[in-house]
Amino acid sequence: MTIKEVTNLLEEIAPLSNAEEFDNVGLLVGDYNTEVSGILITLDTLEQVVDEAINEGCNLILSFHPIIFEGLKKINGKNYVEKAILKAIKNDIAIYSMHTALDNSFKGVSAKMCDVLDLRKKGILIPKKNEILKLTTYIPKENAEDLLHALHQAGAGDLGNYSESSFSYPGVSTFKAGENANPTVGKKNELEIKSETCINVTFEKYKEQQILDALFKNHIYDEVAYEIVSLNNKNQQVGMGMIGELPIDLKEEQFLEYVADKFNAKGVRYSNPTGKLIRHIAVLGGSGAFAIDDAKKANVDAYISADFKYHDFFKAENQLLLIDIGHYESEQFTKNLLFDYLNKKFTNFAPALKAKIIISKTNTNPINYLK
Repeated sequence: MTIKEVTNLLEEIAPLSNAEEFDNVGLLVGDYNTEVSGILITLDTLEQVVDEAINEGCNLILSFHPIIFEGLKKINGKNYVEKAILKAIKNDIAIYSMHTALDNSFKGVSAKMCDVLDLRKKGILIPKKNEILKLTTYIPKENAEDLLHALHQAGAGDLGNYSESSFSYPGVSTFKAGENANPTVGKKNELEIKSETCINVTFEKYKEQQILDALFKNHIYDEVAYEIVSLNNKNQQVGMGMIGELPIDLKEEQFLEYVADKFNAKGVRYSNPTGKLIRHIAVLGGSGAFAIDDAKKANVDAYISADFKYHDFFKAENQLLLIDIGHYESEQFTKNLLFDYLNKKFTNFAPALKAKIIISKTNTNPINYLK
């Protein structure tokens, strides 16, 4: 199995096109055509993690955070970034990062936080806009069903909990094939009037190329008339953070203890208590201060994230409980998420590789706490 085959599986739950523009995701070091001997899953690619990959016989490091984030002009081993990259290259070890592509996934980092907290009725906190496209095309009505089936097979019409959605209506088209055309319907230089079906399907942006491939392959015309437009609709399956609810109400002090225990968080910081019972929760893995207002608009009782600054806690304004559990603590279970996902995939796809998926034992948390 090649690295590309592995990353294709990963991109089923976290398409790279869903990553934020500032991010650096994908294959950062290595060749997609390399055969995979083993996969080491980590949050951060430090030099110690590369050493671990070498010792375990893994030539692909699956890292949540990108070790290369800003431009590098030299790789001399003068800092922790350069040291890790240099050792990976010398030992033919590839590095693949998912970061905000997985943050924006309905089955990603925040979803795993919800699972750890046993939250129900999960939904996206900040759904992404402009991530849904609509294809409109026209085809003789006798060929419409076959084309629509092919588009559905390519993923068109699959959004949220519904699949194979479309809207079609009849109409009349006119066209005249030119001298250099190869018409499958009508004759050159003669006006053709044809009963056609207009097909409309929506799809997620990352599927655009595969749907266009299906369109051109299965349409009967030599020149296909089609339009693709971007919709302003929010994609309820893609976006930052998640909301959910506890099966029971907890008092604030009970909830804080519950959170600290679930995430093994030793340095929990929180805003002034509101006196409310806690049931509706928002979570966001990593640095989540930017989403405080979104959590307030969602009318949740508590918002759990990390890296809140001093003045961020004032934004609670007695509307909700802000809880900072730590950056590492909020993302620590991402390794388990990816391990479980790949194991399930490889059970059917590549059983021989299953034993070579390993969760890194290296603690990459750079923060320590006094006991």
